[in-house]
Amino acid sequence: MFPRLVEVETPALIIREEVALRNIDRFQRHCDDNGLKLRPHVKTHKCVHFAKAQIAAGATGITCQKIGEAEAMADGGIDDILIAYNILGDGKLGRLRALAERMKALTVVADNDVVVDGLSKTFETASRPLSVLVECDTGGHRCGVQSPERAIALSRRISALPGMRFGGLMTYPAIGGQHDVLDFMTLAKAGIEECGIACSEVSSGGSPDMWHARSHGGTITEYRAGTYIFNDRSLVERATCAWEDCAGRVVATVVSVPSEGRAIIDAGSKILTTDLLGLEGFGHVVGHPQARIAGLNEEHGTILCGPDDRFEVGEQVNIVPNHICVVINMLDNAWLERKTGGMSVLTIDARGKLC
Repeated sequence: MFPRLVEVETPALIIREEVALRNIDRFQRHCDDNGLKLRPHVKTHKCVHFAKAQIAAGATGITCQKIGEAEAMADGGIDDILIAYNILGDGKLGRLRALAERMKALTVVADNDVVVDGLSKTFETASRPLSVLVECDTGGHRCGVQSPERAIALSRRISALPGMRFGGLMTYPAIGGQHDVLDFMTLAKAGIEECGIACSEVSSGGSPDMWHARSHGGTITEYRAGTYIFNDRSLVERATCAWEDCAGRVVATVVSVPSEGRAIIDAGSKILTTDLLGLEGFGHVVGHPQARIAGLNEEHGTILCGPDDRFEVGEQVNIVPNHICVVINMLDNAWLERKTGGMSVLTIDARGKLC
């Protein structure tokens, strides 16, 4: 339980460093033991502080979703980054080339000819080629080529155009879809190699299934997980972690108890966000398992009390958010409860970096 934060104005996000570091080490050991490189996704924490902790623990590099995130991480000294997103537009492509020129290793993804052609045009005069992975839709239904045959064709196009080198395959699978990943990637990788093209990396990911991550005889080389560093209510509900593994909690103050069975806190949609992820309510109130955060306005949260719950005006409550990744992006700073004791401000370096 967090101490009462007399000196901290609420709502606030508190990160317990000891729990986060334990989560980092535990999953790094899992990947090491199962022959996988770990490339954690920083969209969860968005902090240079924790990216460096992940690399120090053994991560091969990091994953970012947008160029802005990657720029913030590079500014902090991180020099091996995968940007797992289609990049389009002259402005973004110019930033991408400038970023590549100051890094040891930069990799991007593509799932269509338009993206590939733009990357080639941008990097054809660069001092070294850009590594490009073909993104594959293995059931997650975001971006990604729809078949192994299309992955093979796009890999051949990347290999033939100037300014790039084909680096391998990447997917974000559906939850529980590891067998689909293996089936798709086995066919795609074999077909690519039959064309005489090396397929050195096959990258999969996702925190919900992270404890099932395996290399499958070397077919999968790399795993990307993000939420595992802090965990959240969604992962507890999926039995991926326990409440004590949740490093991040929103601290809020009860500002009103207007009627029996209802309390109002100063944390609304501007910090808890409206993500439900299939759950009921907008977070878990620690120590009050029967209480439910039933509604959010921008600055107000409504707690419906269980029969044994009693809340008082001025009381502080701790909330495990449904989805910690979105909560992080709402804030410029969080509070870091240090492993060695005491509290310090944690800067969210890539907060708001959405392009």
